[in-house]
Amino acid sequence: MKELKHILVLMFVGVSAIGIAQADSDSALFKTLKEKDSLLFDAAFNQCDIATLNNMFTADFEFYHDKGGFTEGKETFINQIKEGCSNRKQGEPQPAKRFLVTGSLEVFPLYKNGELYGAIQHGVHTFEFLDEKKVYQKGDIAKYTHLWILEEGNWKIKRELSYDHQIQHN
Repeated sequence: MKELKHILVLMFVGVSAIGIAQADSDSALFKTLKEKDSLLFDAAFNQCDIATLNNMFTADFEFYHDKGGFTEGKETFINQIKEGCSNRKQGEPQPAKRFLVTGSLEVFPLYKNGELYGAIQHGVHTFEFLDEKKVYQKGDIAKYTHLWILEEGNWKIKRELSYDHQIQHN
């Protein structure tokens, strides 16, 4: 009887692990969320595309940053980006650039009753910032995690974590 319990526990652990396996980098889910990741940071850092950003977050979005603190709500978060964008002078280069570290992106699908309802996306990214001479310098390297939720067929970020910020060394 004791052996049967051990076997059942091992089977359950094995089945559970299969259910939460990382999405293959060739899968539609992985490719879709990688594209969304790129679109998000392009809209925020490069384009100041507020319309695109408005469509990327749930209304109850929460952002947790290990240096900048907690931001509650999509509107508050987007207003911070909007303010930063309004401070940029026309024709000036963007003050910061973001780069996804090649090979760091992971996507884990979330299911309820066999139906995909969301995904966890995790990666590592680096940043460069303009110095006083308008030359890009290495900035932080950090980890990030997005909780994506399917809302009426559209992928939206419900929670974002940005953490383990460290200064890049040459």
